[in-house]
Amino acid sequence: MPRFRQRPEGSEWGRFGDDDEWGRLNLLTPEKVRQGVAEVREGRTFCLSLPLDLPGRSILNPRRRPPELFPTAREGRPNYLYRLSHENPEWTDVVCDDAVVLCNQYSSQWDTFAHVGLMFDADGDGEPEPVFYNGFRGGEDIVAPATTPSGPHGWFPGCYAHRLSAARMAERPIQGRAVLVDLHRHFGDEPALVDGATLLEIMERDGVEVEPGDILCLHTGFARLLVEWAGNPDPRRVHAACAALDGRDPLLLEWIAKSDIAALVADNYAVERLPARTGGPGPHAAMPLHRHCLAYLGLPLGELWYLTDLAAWLREAGRSRFLLTAPPLRLPGAVGSPVSPVATV
Repeated sequence: MPRFRQRPEGSEWGRFGDDDEWGRLNLLTPEKVRQGVAEVREGRTFCLSLPLDLPGRSILNPRRRPPELFPTAREGRPNYLYRLSHENPEWTDVVCDDAVVLCNQYSSQWDTFAHVGLMFDADGDGEPEPVFYNGFRGGEDIVAPATTPSGPHGWFPGCYAHRLSAARMAERPIQGRAVLVDLHRHFGDEPALVDGATLLEIMERDGVEVEPGDILCLHTGFARLLVEWAGNPDPRRVHAACAALDGRDPLLLEWIAKSDIAALVADNYAVERLPARTGGPGPHAAMPLHRHCLAYLGLPLGELWYLTDLAAWLREAGRSRFLLTAPPLRLPGAVGSPVSPVATV
């Protein structure tokens, strides 16, 4: 049977095939990669990731904790500064080996299409069910965990994204031409709510052009504040600093759909302002931009990237485009992934 008999209005389910799991990443064609490579003139690279222990604590999201790094065990000892002479007196090696418990979306990250779905009657039987991009189903393709936590960290075993996972996302490497819009240049650290008209006005004023298949990056300056706070975010400012997109603005959502960008990235918490502006009467999304991009369009969202140094260099050079290389972890089942993006100019 078909995965869906009807699809949400404005969605692109089936655009790249009924079984597609890559969405707009299909637009990262060899031609887009060549266009990105053509932007490399200096051979200079920029790290676009935060340290994975930032933002710090759990102020931004109480469900996400900083990473816990610890040594593996060996012969009953920590496998760190471990002398192999314990096993053979003739060996002179000293070994370090470690492990980490990591919330995949704590720091610089990709949201996969399994991250946010919606309740929708995809099979036309009159009853809405949890569905994700291209009609993949909650309970079948994305499986909920057991309800009883286990393990030393309170894990819930058994959760798994059989489809739309970070591993699938990684199979089509994310590399191509990216375009940066410097919102911080216009708003500073003020908590501006950027609608579609404002974004287009800024792009026109700054001479920024976005073409189909480009990856759009928004510099707000928020990640710079996280670095300055050094793991202790200011609780008075962390939820009300720097620009963010207005996910309720119909013009913005329409432009994102028509632009045919391959991915949308920002250096703030969620690309869009959360909580979003109050919606109208009746059922509606709490995270309208997430639903529009992830569930409707198959458009990946990158969050909490570090874009400040790159933005300053591009501004000085009078440029806005660069080569971006940003693969997620090839982690089966994961609905989000840490990322260590690299910009090359």
